[in-house]
Amino acid sequence: MNHQDEKVILVDIEQEMRNSYLDYSMSVIVGRALPDVRDGLKPVHRRILYTMYENGLSPDKAFRKCADTVGAVLGRYHPHGDASVYDALVRLAQDFSMRHTLVWGQGNFGSVDGDPAAAYRYTEAKMSRISMRMLTDIDKETVDFIPNYDDRLQEPVVLPSRFPNLLVNGSTGIAVGMATNIPPHNLGEVVDGVCCLIDNPDATLDDLMEHIKGPDFPTGGMIMGRSGIRAAYGTGRGKVIVRAKAQIEEFKNNRERIVVTELPYMVNKARLIETMADLVKEKRIDQISDIRDESNKRNGMKIVIELKRDANAQVVLNQLYSYTQMQDTCGVIMLALVNGEPRVLTLKEILHEYIKFQEEVIRRRTVFDLRKAQEREHILEGLKIAQDNIDEVVHIIRTSRDDNESRPKLMERFGLSEIQANAILAMRLGRLSGLERDKIENELAEVRAKIAEYREILADERKVLDIIKVELTETKEKYGDPRRTELATVSGEVDIEDLIPQEECVVTLTQYGYIKRQPTDVYKTQRRGGRGISGMTRRDEDFVTDLYTCSTHDYLMFFTNLGKVYRIKGYEIPESSRASRGTNIINILPLENGEKITSVVKTSVLEDENKYLVMVTKGGIVKRTEFNAYTNVRKSGLIAINLDEGDELAWVKITDGNSHVIVATRNGMSICFKEDDARAIGRTARGVRAIALDEGDQVVGMAIVDEGEYTLTVSESGLGRRSSYEEYRVQTRGGKGLRNYYCDKNGPVAGFCSVDENHDIVLITDSGVIIRIPSEQISVQSRYAGGVRVMRVDEETKLIGITVVEKQGNEEASADAPTTEEVQEVTEE
Repeated sequence: MNHQDEKVILVDIEQEMRNSYLDYSMSVIVGRALPDVRDGLKPVHRRILYTMYENGLSPDKAFRKCADTVGAVLGRYHPHGDASVYDALVRLAQDFSMRHTLVWGQGNFGSVDGDPAAAYRYTEAKMSRISMRMLTDIDKETVDFIPNYDDRLQEPVVLPSRFPNLLVNGSTGIAVGMATNIPPHNLGEVVDGVCCLIDNPDATLDDLMEHIKGPDFPTGGMIMGRSGIRAAYGTGRGKVIVRAKAQIEEFKNNRERIVVTELPYMVNKARLIETMADLVKEKRIDQISDIRDESNKRNGMKIVIELKRDANAQVVLNQLYSYTQMQDTCGVIMLALVNGEPRVLTLKEILHEYIKFQEEVIRRRTVFDLRKAQEREHILEGLKIAQDNIDEVVHIIRTSRDDNESRPKLMERFGLSEIQANAILAMRLGRLSGLERDKIENELAEVRAKIAEYREILADERKVLDIIKVELTETKEKYGDPRRTELATVSGEVDIEDLIPQEECVVTLTQYGYIKRQPTDVYKTQRRGGRGISGMTRRDEDFVTDLYTCSTHDYLMFFTNLGKVYRIKGYEIPESSRASRGTNIINILPLENGEKITSVVKTSVLEDENKYLVMVTKGGIVKRTEFNAYTNVRKSGLIAINLDEGDELAWVKITDGNSHVIVATRNGMSICFKEDDARAIGRTARGVRAIALDEGDQVVGMAIVDEGEYTLTVSESGLGRRSSYEEYRVQTRGGKGLRNYYCDKNGPVAGFCSVDENHDIVLITDSGVIIRIPSEQISVQSRYAGGVRVMRVDEETKLIGITVVEKQGNEEASADAPTTEEVQEVTEE
């Protein structure tokens, strides 16, 4: 190597990278990832079809190994990887990907479950019948050809595409900085839309949508609403909500099941079933007993979802729509190449570009046919001259040594061209008969009629458009089929609440963080002093720590000991039986380690400028914040209050801003102050002191009360009393307060809250026993009294909490109803 011949050129790397990436980007956009608006094909698909056409793989011929086709495509036109070519070939043959397959495959070409196709040495393919319409008249110079990658061959720039393939089969592709996603459509509807635009070039979008209703997916399904379709057709971008088609059926033992027969486009069936199973396992959908895939070639797609007894099938179906790809959003981006440039097109623009292309195809075909007809006319005129002068023609030929001598003599004698003279010399003797003369004259007349027709077509644009309509109509009649995707007038937004009964329910939490929802009537009302019923089955020393009531349609705001708030709907908590343990709260809320729920606020609205949230911590801090400050609660939670070290948020109530707050402690102290004594502050603020606590004391309850209302105080030993609001003198917040309960004899205070005669009281022990009693059975006493026996508590257990529920209509006496002696009042001596 001669180093003196080397030449080093210094370039700016930034500029070189910019130029190189720009070249690469344009190569991907134009030559790989985006379809042409005229034939709807990417280069690889176009090359596959043209190669199969060249190889004679027409529908009436035998199948041929895909390896042969892939090799021919690579060697002639597409110098890229064989896997990419084979993948493209496979997609053209998949009836679940293409609305009208352009290739017929024989062998394993994949499945809707996501199974890959077999290797190309095993599969075979040939062109489908409709794909021949893509190449009709390609030999008549209807499209331009360019040299292939090594200049050995010529390949078409675009196929004649005698039907609007871009819309019929759609296209998806990701280029550099842009992507396209055009859904497939019904052939008959698209042809009608093209004819509509031909007849009325000023047709509006509404006019076109009377014919083209919307996408028509090969897998069927239902499109929910037309607003997304209209946006996509009107702007080139939009979202179409597609839903699986399912039926609710009854089967044995009066149970119901959901049978899914069609899926949204490009949804993987196996992955969908796996997602359903995960939802059942996580108890996000808790009414499904079994899921089976009964799909086969004979019966088609069939996913069977069996439901539990008394399950609401419509609710489960809507949950599946919400949580799985049984409802999917198809984003539409109608991006295609127009004159080699990427453009986002409206429906009308796509149809217009196709019509314009077909006009060019028809004109070029007509020019080709006219030239061929004129050439034939020219030859027939020469043959006719020969017939008219047959004797002389024969004499000239017989007296000449060869064709080279007779040809100029004929041309000179009869004024023939060389082409005509050659045709005469090539004529068989049998054509000298009189019958052949008639045939020549008839053929000449036919050819001249065709020439006149071709000239009329080229001179009249209307005739060109009429030919397009006629040929498209023929394609529609031959290959069109009914719409597969149903169009629903309602939107696809699933509102499960419309199907869930609005009813009161009880939500319980356990020491180990298990939560469940039950109807309130599970806990029958008993007389005070009863033993109660078991609210759950004890496992691993777990027990109920909290109980709340709400409606299935209420928003539940979960406040935690760490000062955060989460929000869900009541029905989102899985319903369980009375003895069931329930679902771990961490499967519903993203709680941190050591974080637990301490208060739940129910509300039917998310915004109310006249409402406030009052919070009290175990350390005696109170905070008041506008309710609207908690409107946007994220799934990951929101900071509700900043806490002092070691303190915990314990109680949160909604108020109207004009109430009184009473805070009670475990050692029997309490303080009552006006709510507005704690001014409204920001969401993340700390708060102010509500009560000064003695060492070792802590807050056990708070009540929001007004005149005429009562408070309820219950001790750990099961004694309790109601007291009038007037018993509590209003003080300034922050002091030690007044005596609320004497704990020396009756035990520490377990719970404190406000009640009225429309309430029932539910009491909970640390062993998981729950009792529900009417509030009026608890007598009204002064705040110095010890109260009455509200619940019998064994020596090994203690009462740990109380909650207030709406009164139940029918009272039922418990088998464990207390005796007269057991209900005697216990007062402070």
